[in-house]
Amino acid sequence: MSMVNQIKQAFEKHFSPAPIMVKSPGRVNLIGEHTDYNNGFVLPSAIDKYVYFAVKPNGLDEYRFLAYDLNSRFSTSSRRIEPCDKPWANYLLGVIAQMAGHGKNIPGFDCVFGGNIPMGAGLSSSAAIECGLAYALNHLYNFGYSQLELALLSQKAEHEYAGVQCGIMDQFAVLFSRSDHVIKLDCQSLDHEHYKLDMSHLSIVLVNTGVKHSLASSEYNRRRMECQKGVDILKRESDGIRSLRDVSMDLIVKNRHKFDETILKRCTYVLEENERVIAACDCLANGDFNAFGQLMYQSHYGLRDKYQVSCAELDRLVELTEPMDGVLGARMMGGGFGGCTINLVENNHLDNFKQLITNEYKTPDSSNPEIYTCTLGGGTRLA
Repeated sequence: MSMVNQIKQAFEKHFSPAPIMVKSPGRVNLIGEHTDYNNGFVLPSAIDKYVYFAVKPNGLDEYRFLAYDLNSRFSTSSRRIEPCDKPWANYLLGVIAQMAGHGKNIPGFDCVFGGNIPMGAGLSSSAAIECGLAYALNHLYNFGYSQLELALLSQKAEHEYAGVQCGIMDQFAVLFSRSDHVIKLDCQSLDHEHYKLDMSHLSIVLVNTGVKHSLASSEYNRRRMECQKGVDILKRESDGIRSLRDVSMDLIVKNRHKFDETILKRCTYVLEENERVIAACDCLANGDFNAFGQLMYQSHYGLRDKYQVSCAELDRLVELTEPMDGVLGARMMGGGFGGCTINLVENNHLDNFKQLITNEYKTPDSSNPEIYTCTLGGGTRLA
């Protein structure tokens, strides 16, 4: 039975018939990591792995949620919305709180959700959950939110209810993606451009380290503060600086004596990564996937050495690919400290890639790593 039918059946078993069905994708980011909250450039896309939602008004003053994959339930009064002690429920409550804060009346409803996005793998299951419920409520109650408004309120839900000061990339990619395209997103202006990828000879392959993001949330917020320290120093030297997007490498070099080594590394990484995204888009425009892949490796080395959000397991997986035939590029993806590497692999070398990785890498519990081949898919929509 398909996952969408499993979710629908679970809803009808626990609640009532005929819910609306929504599917909300995970996302990959080909290049441009930790640049979004610095108002930089990113290059993400949704993938063909989803969280599915069944949602229906219940006529009660109550929100009732069932996390299908966790077999966990939560309910709360619709008269008072506040964070709870179930982390997964806070993603949903955060969305409701944002809409309520805009003056929307959100009657009680039932919701069952679940899917096949691996949790803790850096595929942004949290944004898929936030955007999926936001889309469902917008459709159900005819609130009239635009896609961008849904992305922004979902981002704010993560800030305020999940406690992660994420940038806009994840929610934007989950809502705006098109099949067989990546999005070049300017996180300062929110201008964006879709690049069609001819992936007929290539696969995007994710390898899960098996390491959960135990440090990701706290260190993510720490990196954001470190970048802001750099901005605060440079604000005193030049007018018009609001973020690292407004900073040149020349200005950093000129004032490097005012930075400690850590802040200097963080800031130079962000500027270099923005340049890599721009160069990567030029590669795509020219169909030069070999050069694109080299930029992926450079991104990983920057994340490892300057931004320092990698870990031994991520580094090992990237190092294993360097001598492999048919692997054009590899890097860690997501917040860091675990999760997945993203690899660009020629199809005729795909089986060999999987075999070599399985032979040479074991997860911390001595298992074979999970390996996922992804297709670039469309954004959140009715299922």
